[in-house]
Amino acid sequence: MSINIIEGIAGCHFAREHNCTAIVVDALRASCTATMLFEAGAQSITLVPDVPTALAFKQNNPDSLIFGERKGLAPEGFDFGNSPRTVSAAKDRIIAFTTSNGTALMLEAWGAPELLMATVTNASAVVQHIALYEHDIVLIPAGNVEDPSFSAQEDWVAASVIAMSAGLEIGEGAEKYEYWSARIELQGVDELFDSAPHSSNLRAVNLESDIAYCAQVNIGTAIPRATALVNFGLVLEQV
Repeated sequence: MSINIIEGIAGCHFAREHNCTAIVVDALRASCTATMLFEAGAQSITLVPDVPTALAFKQNNPDSLIFGERKGLAPEGFDFGNSPRTVSAAKDRIIAFTTSNGTALMLEAWGAPELLMATVTNASAVVQHIALYEHDIVLIPAGNVEDPSFSAQEDWVAASVIAMSAGLEIGEGAEKYEYWSARIELQGVDELFDSAPHSSNLRAVNLESDIAYCAQVNIGTAIPRATALVNFGLVLEQV
């Protein structure tokens, strides 16, 4: 078994075409928020593609909660944004969740033999889980779906933390993995998350506290796993 690290939509396609376990890594913040929603006791999460679908989900499921963001902030009509610090209300609730990058890539990767969300928050739990299977792995740093040239620094850092912990052979993405694993050893996860270009966007909307929160390693054991594609979107359950 080996690990490939392939950014964005290309990673989703690789996972499907090569029958690999796909793990979407959207470190700031979707993977962390989804993990912490399950840690808070959410029944299920449905990843929806856009804001209108999220609002329709709520209309169809009045007791549900909508989490998510566009340009970092909660759209009108949402209950909460995409912050892992605001998940306590999720206990025993069903959740609709939409974000700019992570949810889009999860929908794109559907069809892989197993599809998970992960980041540094649940890294050890994910490594223990994938050790049970024989499929090769594709870690998918989310990056920016609309602008692939935008730096995915924090996503590569989180993917590299998972790969370092797994200790498996690295296939695709080995050169970038060596680069980021060396920087992790030198600078640490906190500093690399803090200096990521995406962090500047969060500071601009007064969400700086989310940066340090999302940089915490192994504070959760929940693993969001895609289990079904339904009318509204992709259903996640906790491993």
